Amino acid sequence: MRVAIDYRPALRARSGVGEYVHQVARALTKGYPDDSWTLFTSSRKDRPDPDVLAACVGAQVSDHRVPVAVLNFFWHWLEWPPIELIAYGSYDVAFSPHPLLMPARHAAQVVMIHDLDFLKHPERTQREIRRDYPRLVRSHARRAQRVIVPSRYTAGEVTQHLEVDNDAIVVAPPGIPEWRQPVAGFARDGYVLFMGTLEPRKNVDGLLEAYGRLLARRASVPKLVLAGRVEPDAQRWLDAMRRPPLAGHVEHVGYVDDHERQRVYAGARVLVLPSYEEGFGMPAFEAMSLGIPVIASERAALSELVADAGLFIVPEEVESIVAALDRVLTDPDLAESLGRRGLARSRPFHWRATADAVRGAFRDAMEARSRLS
Repeated sequence: MRVAIDYRPALRARSGVGEYVHQVARALTKGYPDDSWTLFTSSRKDRPDPDVLAACVGAQVSDHRVPVAVLNFFWHWLEWPPIELIAYGSYDVAFSPHPLLMPARHAAQVVMIHDLDFLKHPERTQREIRRDYPRLVRSHARRAQRVIVPSRYTAGEVTQHLEVDNDAIVVAPPGIPEWRQPVAGFARDGYVLFMGTLEPRKNVDGLLEAYGRLLARRASVPKLVLAGRVEPDAQRWLDAMRRPPLAGHVEHVGYVDDHERQRVYAGARVLVLPSYEEGFGMPAFEAMSLGIPVIASERAALSELVADAGLFIVPEEVESIVAALDRVLTDPDLAESLGRRGLARSRPFHWRATADAVRGAFRDAMEARSRLS
């Protein structure tokens, strides 16, 4: 099997999509060395990190200097150039880890849809996502030979909103990280942690408001640490952190790379993920795999992922976030119980299983493509 993977989301600071595509590429190349794997990258200024790519043993890299925005416009709207032309190769499968197709002449096309927040709330998105995804996603998803999703929740969303046949959808949840140190559980004197991109979908407004209310009611509150890259809308939150009542109590540490991620989690007393929409919720998953209590939205895939291993909040209700924080911070037995349950729930998930499901989707896509020929 010859597969071209759009690796561009993993070029820079890896968010959920970037982490998924990197870890899947790593597991596929390791687990299926007899297949041919091409990692397609393209950016005006960002080049693949040789140390990171070394983990994808045996993969070929097709690197180009076409700006992301330019290539996205041509791919999304003109569906040109095909991957066979731009990457100078012949492929059986063209895999896009985003909802829109990677153009191909002969390869079976597979897309991945993490969530549909861009369709239901385009005002929360930026740039070409707002311009392209809501208009094109239905057509692209229906034409793809297979659609990969990270959760049963997203599978239902794709069926309901995009009218994709159930037989064309493959659920391939992420795996837990291969942590470098033994699992130590949560830090009893640690901070409240938010891990993720600072963007409207993550409900940063609600988190900061809830934390400010907690500061006003309690004499002693652990620091709030926000870890993740920033989107253009994030400046107002960064400014709010520098003003009372948050000044001196909230810290933004920016994007956390692979080498620092476990250290940042290890200092946490609890992880809070109050998102409006998540296709899976990888930060909650990572925290659970380290025995850290989780507070998460009852929405979307988070309830499916966390189940009985966390406390749930209603993202639109700030008092719901305040109450959950207060419970975990004042009840060490509850925090301990949530940490143990999170560990147990995360153990069955491994990237090798993810890779097996993804490769199965590639195989099925090839068969579906051949029936169209």
